[in-house]
Amino acid sequence: MSKKELVAHVGKCVRKMGAQSVVTSQIVAARFGLHTTDLEVLDLIFLRQEATAGELALATGLSTGSVTALVGRLEKAGYVKRHADPTDRRKVIVRIDDDAIEPIKSVYMPTQERMFKLWSTFPSRDLEVIADFVSRSTALAVECAEDIRRNTERSQPKRRRARKRLPDAVPERT
Repeated sequence: MSKKELVAHVGKCVRKMGAQSVVTSQIVAARFGLHTTDLEVLDLIFLRQEATAGELALATGLSTGSVTALVGRLEKAGYVKRHADPTDRRKVIVRIDDDAIEPIKSVYMPTQERMFKLWSTFPSRDLEVIADFVSRSTALAVECAEDIRRNTERSQPKRRRARKRLPDAVPERT
């Protein structure tokens, strides 16, 4: 396989993995009565240990109002708790409730164990290359998503809802 073909093959493999990740998220989210975005944001908070609404808005491209509503749903479901920021009283820090997410973690655990077993078959030097590839690709994907978001906002004028036109004259009843 030529380098060009190999790069194209890697691209297809990454797309398939991304699509499968979305499908898996939808399945797990449905199992817990969550929206897929809510589950993914829950994972972002879990990976960061904590996050502010502003950080989540930047990470997802959602408006701060949408993030506030999303965090409200997660809090109502018991998955997260809001805490006052000790350095800035205007900010709220969102943290995972570890006990509440145990059922979600238990659904993912068999998959994680199987993946770790697979990944453990690779030599350390290969895992270093894979980790570098995934990290750099993810960072670039974040940049590209922001570019798309920015360009979409500029190129897509906000559309107003069409009003229902009322007839010029209402016919009289006979």
